[in-house]
Amino acid sequence: MAIHSGAGKTAPQSALVNVPKLVSAYYLNEPDLEQNPEHCVAFGTSGHRGCSYDVKFNESHILAITQAICDYRKQNDIFGPLFLGKDTHALSEAAFNSAIEVLVANEVQVITQEDGDFTPTPVISHAIVSHNKLHPNELADGIVVTPSHNPPEDGGFKYNPPNGGPADTDVTKWIEDRANQLLLEDLVEVELFPFAKASHSGFIRYEDLMTPYIDDLVNIVNLKAISDAGIKIGIDPLGGSGINFWPVIAKKYNLDLTVVNDVVDPRFAFMPLDKDGKIRMDCSSPYSMANLIALKDDFDVSIGNDPDYDRHGIVTPDGLMNPNHFLAVAIDYLLKHRDWNETVEIGKTLVSSSMIDKVATRNNRKVKEVPVGFKWFVEGLSKGKLAFGGEESAGAAFLRFDGSVWCTDKDGFIMGLLAAEILAVTGKTPSALYKELEQEFGSPIYKRLDAPATSGQKSRLQALSASDVKADTLAGEPILQKLTHAPGNNAAIGGLKVVTENGWFAARPSGTEDIYKIYLESFKGEEHLALLEKEAKKLVDSVIS
Repeated sequence: MAIHSGAGKTAPQSALVNVPKLVSAYYLNEPDLEQNPEHCVAFGTSGHRGCSYDVKFNESHILAITQAICDYRKQNDIFGPLFLGKDTHALSEAAFNSAIEVLVANEVQVITQEDGDFTPTPVISHAIVSHNKLHPNELADGIVVTPSHNPPEDGGFKYNPPNGGPADTDVTKWIEDRANQLLLEDLVEVELFPFAKASHSGFIRYEDLMTPYIDDLVNIVNLKAISDAGIKIGIDPLGGSGINFWPVIAKKYNLDLTVVNDVVDPRFAFMPLDKDGKIRMDCSSPYSMANLIALKDDFDVSIGNDPDYDRHGIVTPDGLMNPNHFLAVAIDYLLKHRDWNETVEIGKTLVSSSMIDKVATRNNRKVKEVPVGFKWFVEGLSKGKLAFGGEESAGAAFLRFDGSVWCTDKDGFIMGLLAAEILAVTGKTPSALYKELEQEFGSPIYKRLDAPATSGQKSRLQALSASDVKADTLAGEPILQKLTHAPGNNAAIGGLKVVTENGWFAARPSGTEDIYKIYLESFKGEEHLALLEKEAKKLVDSVIS
């Protein structure tokens, strides 16, 4: 896809969302599942997302989903509090309020941030895990109202069960089906309590969720080392939900930390356009992160995060790090500087870089390779069996110093602070350490692209078996593995991964567009990557057409 002419430049007025119109559409547009099946509730890897203009994220959707979650809680004997958080997207406030009306009507004890402030995803996960450790007979769960890094006009709604992490497929499918049933029945079984009276109902507790999380950071990141070394840190919250956390973190731990952008604007008017010309708070995109990259020489290390703070972007004087590169460096560093049990494994998604495998092997650790989605790391992190779980899309979490669980969702705070710790302890930036890994293992080139596919072709790709792939070679090398199930847990990957000695590709159908996604990596250079791309497309097309 061609790069948009405005990519990396501040969004023009024409690109900004009309917030009053968007919020009005949230209340006025009504989904009609019988006439328009595309109006249904559909949980992806991170909850239900959509735009109110398209009748995919409207008041009726949120009322139905929240009632479905209440029904799920009753069916599964979840009677503890529900931690409710929201990010800074325009639709998040409206959806948050809609959820309150249903939760209170169902007599669910809701705990939310005092003063109506924003609450990042990892803070909700940390709160759930911490509560359930102390109160195993009164299990808590949570909801975060966020579409993650999606454009300003989108809304999102995700559920975290008592394990604290993203809900597994069986849970989201149950909630999705129940919500759609409620929508088809005109919400007659949805219980509502007026929002104006909710705060006096006794079912809402406004608590300080920030302080317990910040106080606990000392048990997962070496903040004293960062302070003692005087590491100069730049922070661009990208207008996200963690914006009020950073000054408190800096003061408590005596960090030389500067928030370079303290604006919260539901239009995200300060954002540079992404590669396709859209506003997208993607901290792994050099276009979206252009403002922070421009300041790279002013700081030793800089950190960007998406609106709900489950992703991280790391900038050094060398520029924005590729997410795969930082994951490899972080894993290598942690395995050398944490006294964790020798049996703990490293979790990676099957479309993450093979550099992670090489680093783990050199540190005598096993890699647990799973399908795309952080939910696959939740059990391992919660039981202390996975030291680290990371996704190629710049989301990760790891264990505390003592090897116990920190949280079971992606945490952009700890990953950003880890980058500063790495510099403080080693005297080298994460990007410099990645160059050392390249000298040791070679320089992989990683690429992700989209290819057109009909709904029928996407269905065939999702249902492939390894025996459907007849090819024996790929890009001049014998094929070593043909995978339709992840080797780490034997879960279906919903696509295909083909591996050779010096390269691999993976193909997965998009859940929302008429495309399939191809991920490629070569350890033999650009020419080999180009051949890998050409033959990967040809191979996939041959088995799905």
